Amino acid sequence: MRAILSSIGALLLSAAILLAGGGLLATLVAVSAELNGFPLIAIGFLSSAYFAGFMAGCLATPHLVRRVGHVRVFAALSSLVAACVLSHMLLINVPSWAILRALTGFSFAGLYILIESWINEQTPNESRGQVLSVYRIVDLTAITVGQFLLTLADPKSFVLFSLVAILISLAIFPISLSTSKAPVAVSQTKLNIKKLMRVSPLAVVGCFAVGLAGGAFWGVAPVLVQQLGHPIIMVSIFMSVVIFSGAMMQWPMGWLSDKIGRRKVLILAALGGVVSGIFLWQFAPQSKTLMLIGGVLYGFFAMQLYGLAAAHANDYAEPDEFVSISGGLLLVYGVGSVIGPSVAPIVMSVLGPSSMFAFTAAVHALLAIYGIYRLTQRAAPEDSADYVATPRPRAGFLMLRTDPRNLLKRRKKQPQD
Repeated sequence: MRAILSSIGALLLSAAILLAGGGLLATLVAVSAELNGFPLIAIGFLSSAYFAGFMAGCLATPHLVRRVGHVRVFAALSSLVAACVLSHMLLINVPSWAILRALTGFSFAGLYILIESWINEQTPNESRGQVLSVYRIVDLTAITVGQFLLTLADPKSFVLFSLVAILISLAIFPISLSTSKAPVAVSQTKLNIKKLMRVSPLAVVGCFAVGLAGGAFWGVAPVLVQQLGHPIIMVSIFMSVVIFSGAMMQWPMGWLSDKIGRRKVLILAALGGVVSGIFLWQFAPQSKTLMLIGGVLYGFFAMQLYGLAAAHANDYAEPDEFVSISGGLLLVYGVGSVIGPSVAPIVMSVLGPSSMFAFTAAVHALLAIYGIYRLTQRAAPEDSADYVATPRPRAGFLMLRTDPRNLLKRRKKQPQD
């Protein structure tokens, strides 16, 4: 294990620097847009633009890698992100920021694919679970550090944007000098949403719902905390609380889904999302303590839904369908993530800042109802692969290559000794 971590140490370091910068940037853009007087609906639109670019990056990155290789693509995309970040302070208006967010989303999609596929390629099957745990610790720690970097300077000034650009630029350094062998280029896979609906309608609806609610949360929640009258430090604390609580419940929820079934646990998590959303809607404006308690509950339940939906789809998938199904779920999630951040601000404008969680509660309630309906339509599969925790949807690229079904398929293709 020590030898494996040593071989991917540079990659993990690049990932940590990149994730810290990305974690700061996501919150910084929303907070800075609010301070610069951008309308709430426009702030939601910026998040939608990011996810639209992210979807395009998912499709384009394999072609770029096949043309010039992993290291060059990583350097090019990192440079593009750094340039976009600095441009936020030169072009302070909604149309320019929307374009910059789309380009940033495009670039980050490629960067995530490159790092995660590279780490996975260097990890043998028997050690993959341990290595993924280390990677998730790096992921969680770096993003949390990024949240608290928000308190170092005025979010409206150029300082924090410059800090993000420095971090993104520094992320190039370790991976460029790494002696690890570059992975095989990620192959393009034909996506068939109609077939995916036949394989697992609940997984499709679930991932779309996660995109609606999750996209709204990541895009607008920092603004919500500001509009409730809290200081910038509380934005960092609230976002970190949700991230940590979500990570804490990954394995318990996965274990429970292995025991009693994915659909039942998905319904439970969706109902928990309803309760936590209503709690935040009603009580977050009253005190920061109640807001943080609601954030813990929201992370416990809402942050588990993507992994549960993806695992449910994989239970019904044949080995040769795995990549196309997982890629399709990511695409469905992306569509929801484009829509959600644009709809939630409209609700907030009518009902008040905390009503964003009324929107997420409504989405989760509809998902729970549909899940209950699906329980009456088809029996659970007799056998299911062990749950593979997916803390955030972008980690789905890694999941494409690490799910037990895919590992089995890869082993079968390897020549026997």
